[in-house]
Amino acid sequence: MSGQINADKNWFALKITVDAKASEAVEFALNELDALGTEINNLGAKQTETLGVIGYFNELPDREKIEIELNEALRIYNFSPSVICETDWRVIENTDWLVEWKKHWKPTETEKFIIAPTWETVESADKIVVRIEPSMAFGTGTHETTRLCLKAIAENYRGAMSFLDVGTGTGILAIAAAKLRESEAEHKARSSIVGCDTDFDSITIAEENAATNEVGGEIEFRVGSISEKDSQYDFVCANLTADVIVPVLALLLEKSKRVLILSGILKEQKDFIIAKLKDYGIENPKIESLGEWISVLIEKQTND
Repeated sequence: MSGQINADKNWFALKITVDAKASEAVEFALNELDALGTEINNLGAKQTETLGVIGYFNELPDREKIEIELNEALRIYNFSPSVICETDWRVIENTDWLVEWKKHWKPTETEKFIIAPTWETVESADKIVVRIEPSMAFGTGTHETTRLCLKAIAENYRGAMSFLDVGTGTGILAIAAAKLRESEAEHKARSSIVGCDTDFDSITIAEENAATNEVGGEIEFRVGSISEKDSQYDFVCANLTADVIVPVLALLLEKSKRVLILSGILKEQKDFIIAKLKDYGIENPKIESLGEWISVLIEKQTND
């Protein structure tokens, strides 16, 4: 997978027909399968109806892996496999892929930011526009976890702060921080902004998106995760999943000097994460929720 669409190849669409109430769980599973993009055909649908949830891929995932991810997502969301009515594959031409994206992916607005595909015309005098090329659905800014992190950045990030985005994906959060810093004229100092991800292709896409937003020189992207070798950063953002966050929670707390944002956490995992934070002496973190997801904000007291 790369940030550029290959005009000479076919793509694959996996359509899963599911009870409407479980559509988000299926979309979550498709994202876990590294779908290039997803869509839900829910226009005019009622909660009692079935919906088609579609994931786009550049190659066919293993059917056993599909079943495993679907069952795990349904378990997390408290649904039984019986909510799945039908699965169907089809081959699509590249032109169809682009049409689908342009049809279904529209700008997403938060209080401070507008996340928009490159083909959309966006006029906003009071919001920061971040433009993204189509790739992984979790990197388009439409997912609740991304929007929760953007809200936290808008409310807590200041341009003089250094910034680390763990699991940067398509680079949206690091780019948002860089563009927010640019908008704050009083912040001339250029503290480091770093985005890391264990997926090489994600870093390639993130670099391309940063260049598109004219902040390529402001952000260092690297393959890997947070480690003991990292310096402390004023602001650390980890939009991952609970099972990925917990093993590196001690490092995330150690490397965040002022603010730590955790997201990619389901509402049902709230007590679990709070209990883990208490093990490290963190009491009463700030919790925000959107849809089925939460973010956790930890603010630290510093002497400087």
